Amino acid sequence: MGSFWVWGVALVAYAIFWGWYVNWRGPLSKAEIETLMARMRANNVGHGDQDEMPVMRRFLEDDDGREFFMLNVIRMADTQVADPVTGEMKPARELMAGYTRMFMPALFARGGHPAVAARRIGGMVDTWGLSEVPEWTMMGYVRYRSRRDLAQLVCDPRFGGAHAFKFAAMPQTFNFPTRPMIMTLAGPRIWVGLSLTLAAAVAQLALLLLATRP
Repeated sequence: MGSFWVWGVALVAYAIFWGWYVNWRGPLSKAEIETLMARMRANNVGHGDQDEMPVMRRFLEDDDGREFFMLNVIRMADTQVADPVTGEMKPARELMAGYTRMFMPALFARGGHPAVAARRIGGMVDTWGLSEVPEWTMMGYVRYRSRRDLAQLVCDPRFGGAHAFKFAAMPQTFNFPTRPMIMTLAGPRIWVGLSLTLAAAVAQLALLLLATRP
């Protein structure tokens, strides 16, 4: 067997990653949707300018079991804002960090992650048909393993207090789910596999060198 066992370890590691990263449960059932919607209502989900519950229901009912990406366009507050807990005036980005510290671990645990995050570096270009355009600060593109994972995150009562930090830091935002038509950036399926392959190759080479030393 020699040093070839390292490839077995790499294969097992990639299988574990695949089991975490991919939705194996399929689309949401009607019973799951009703349960999740009831939990959202109980947790008072939907703090935007429109009634978000019908939009969420349609999105869950159209579930195909596949991953999707949420586009988020954000305008951070230009001035310091009051901390929802202490009332202390703080920079908006500092308050936003109070939300992301709770949200990101929960997102990662469900196979989700930020795919792209970018800040604005210039004015609006090639824009028309809008009476007013906010001074957007940044955009984020977040990968969700499934619509089930999004719904479970939305109705998680642990985020009830955390959302107050997000609302205080972001006076304006919009987001909607998307499915990429063209994606040239390598995702975790590729770079995790390549990283494990490189690690296994280096480990095997190191073991071979150690075995041939006098």
